Amino acid sequence: MPEAPEPSPAYNLGSWPARRAAWAPDRLAVVDDRHRLSFAGFEERVARTAGLLVGHGVEPGDRVALLLANHSGYLEAVFAAARLGAIAMPINARLAAPEVAWLLRDSGPRLLLVESDLADLGRRAAAELADPPRLLAVGGDPDSFEARLAEADPIAHSEPARPDDAALLLYTSGTTGRPKGALLPQRKALYNALNAQLFFDLRSTDRVLVPVPLFHSFGLKILSLPAFYAGASVHLMRRFDADEVWRTVEAEGITTLGGVPTMFRRLLESLDRSPRRDTSSLRFLFTAGAPVPVELIRAFEARGLVLKQGFGQTETSILCCLDAWDAVRKAGSVGRPVFHAEVRVVRREDLAGPPSGWRDVEPGEPGEIVVRGPITMLGYWRQPAATAETLREGGWLLTGDLATVDEEGFLWLVGRAREIYISGGENVAPAEVEAALGLHPAVAEVAVIGVPDPEWGEAGRAFVVLRPGARASARELRRFAEERLARFKIPREFRFVESLPRTVTGKVQKHRLPRD
Repeated sequence: MPEAPEPSPAYNLGSWPARRAAWAPDRLAVVDDRHRLSFAGFEERVARTAGLLVGHGVEPGDRVALLLANHSGYLEAVFAAARLGAIAMPINARLAAPEVAWLLRDSGPRLLLVESDLADLGRRAAAELADPPRLLAVGGDPDSFEARLAEADPIAHSEPARPDDAALLLYTSGTTGRPKGALLPQRKALYNALNAQLFFDLRSTDRVLVPVPLFHSFGLKILSLPAFYAGASVHLMRRFDADEVWRTVEAEGITTLGGVPTMFRRLLESLDRSPRRDTSSLRFLFTAGAPVPVELIRAFEARGLVLKQGFGQTETSILCCLDAWDAVRKAGSVGRPVFHAEVRVVRREDLAGPPSGWRDVEPGEPGEIVVRGPITMLGYWRQPAATAETLREGGWLLTGDLATVDEEGFLWLVGRAREIYISGGENVAPAEVEAALGLHPAVAEVAVIGVPDPEWGEAGRAFVVLRPGARASARELRRFAEERLARFKIPREFRFVESLPRTVTGKVQKHRLPRD
């Protein structure tokens, strides 16, 4: 068995800014609503942020919680924490005070960096803790914070690290209940950046617009860190505004941008309102976080814009990618596995045994996606049982996502393992039912869950959002489904709602749908 590599600053994510500054000090690195920073300028701020953290007692292994908006300071804090051997912990700025308090209690950070307009949220959350973290205000009066930053002693060197040393603590979006903290190692940041660079063909001349929050894996790990690794510039938006996105594309010569499908619908509407927008600088668009309707792909294609898509998890980053030339031909697929990972779809009945007995599914047969390689997490923070359930012998990680594989190796999601319900002895995958109902012209969105049923054990309940101005009845949708699904798969009940509860990345939170 090979020995673990010796600790080295080169393994540390925090070393990236200094190394980029040495390669191309004057090249544009980060742009936000207050700064246009070269790599040299950005590195100086990272070094001084590291000094500021040390001045507030941060040591190797400490968690540094980030309750911040999208701006350069967010990335500076992530790199600075890694430089010190500490662990950056992004917090969803849209949470309520009790939810933030739970995350702080669970993670036990030494320091909480909090945006000035989120200070009240941070204080109320910290007040619920017996041992609250120290609070450091960021933003507000920029001169005040800039003065403190200028007075901090810069720390230019990175702590030696091994590939398996922790770098980030990212809490899952909680689609099934209370979030879990995924502890992410140094190696994961590197190999996810390599996977993204290969798929995106990222170049140092690229300008990457990030309109999604940095507190989520998408904004931080999929868009920003890979762009930084490639030497591209990162353009941060504090909040998503479709019209402002297109103005920024024109003004900054943006070459790519990322967002969830709901964002791209708004971007399309904005483009329709202003069809003369200059989008010629864009090499491609990228979406993830939810299934991508083929009509959305085609709509951008008709406007000369390439829409790529990807699939992954907080625990794994990007797992599969679907390139533009396959997007229409393989509409509904999430693509092929990334380069730096081993991805399989195995029979779920085998998962109770050791990996040596796992069998890959046949084409068209559903199974669970499993992955191993340098892109996987270390485990769930302080949850050994959940970690043991997810990480198995040989480094295999069980994603909980169910999929089929076709003859060309493309993966097709059919649902989550925990979402499968059994009706009259038959397994029903909600994703399959949702896809069929989604073909109805009046249906904008639909979510299906299994609920207790005295006759069948469980039965489907569909929550349907109709398109503006459209009408449909439960009877009409049931008849529509009968033409496309086996009868046992058709929901027994249809409820019409104005919207579905979602995470910030657009995933439907099915645990919030009523089951009574």
